[in-house]
Amino acid sequence: MNIREATTEDWDLVWPIFHEVVKAGETYAYEVDTTREQAEEIWLNTPRKTYLFEESGKALGTYFLKTNQAGPGSHVCNCGYMVASQARGKGLATLMCEHSQEVAKELGYKAMQFNFVVSSNEGAVRLWDKLGFKTVGCLPKAFNHPVKGYVDALVMYKWL
Repeated sequence: MNIREATTEDWDLVWPIFHEVVKAGETYAYEVDTTREQAEEIWLNTPRKTYLFEESGKALGTYFLKTNQAGPGSHVCNCGYMVASQARGKGLATLMCEHSQEVAKELGYKAMQFNFVVSSNEGAVRLWDKLGFKTVGCLPKAFNHPVKGYVDALVMYKWL
């Protein structure tokens, strides 16, 4: 598997993953009809780093890393992860999260915070817990899931 920092030239590889995940409306609080241009700004241009995981020229997953808050909170980063449907269940999210923690430390971050983990995304909640993240807050019914209705969103945190 090839892991590399994504550039604007890679957007054609990243966009289908972003579009598939966001259009489902089940895990991210982005508009389901987010345009390609809006998505590029959100996922590639705004973060400090964006990575692409690919195999045999096929994009399997991507994540971004950015500073969570400015000033006295700038030692905490935030990440978002997306895995293509054909690559799910193969340990890629674990690999991406472990990679992101190493990159975060290299960049000088002391902690990682996930601001809005949808509670019905049980696989992600289980994985983040397994990787040492603690649920430090619950936002009751903060996410309107397209099938389950209003579900909680969790704030998860790990000191690196």
